[in-house]
Amino acid sequence: MAICFELVVNFGDDAEAAQTAARIDPKPRVLRAGAHRIPLHRPMLAKVGSYIELSILPVAVSWGCGLDGSLPRFELTAAELTELGNQLYELLAQFHGYVAAKVGWDPESLVDPAELGCEWSEELNIGSIHGLVLCEELHAELDLSADYEVFQPGYRWIPYRGEDLTGD
Repeated sequence: MAICFELVVNFGDDAEAAQTAARIDPKPRVLRAGAHRIPLHRPMLAKVGSYIELSILPVAVSWGCGLDGSLPRFELTAAELTELGNQLYELLAQFHGYVAAKVGWDPESLVDPAELGCEWSEELNIGSIHGLVLCEELHAELDLSADYEVFQPGYRWIPYRGEDLTGD
């Protein structure tokens, strides 16, 4: 089973916005993580239940990721993963038309509105899912507090605090 560090974006049923995002040319193509220079895999689009999901994974950061083949994995510190995560959010800021997005370890369940409303409602209400970006419509539909900050026009979030490898 793979454990992936990635940017996951839910585009709802907006295939055009998802395809536009998948074609975006990240500048630079290689992200920084401390002294490491880490390229990105080609963005992957998939139909997940009722929505279109885009995943963008840095190369050789995840555990057991088939996309990495036999490449040796980067052993990144929490600070290096945080630096990488911030750059993935910079990439996300170039996208439009999405419903929810998150950077982190296997964040797929956190971009599904149905799971957010059922399984994560308490965490959403207290604002403990740092880095979760929601469109204004979903933020209103979930009846969340005004504590969510503006990520970019049309989107709100609890700001990303970075990665903690201690499990706390």
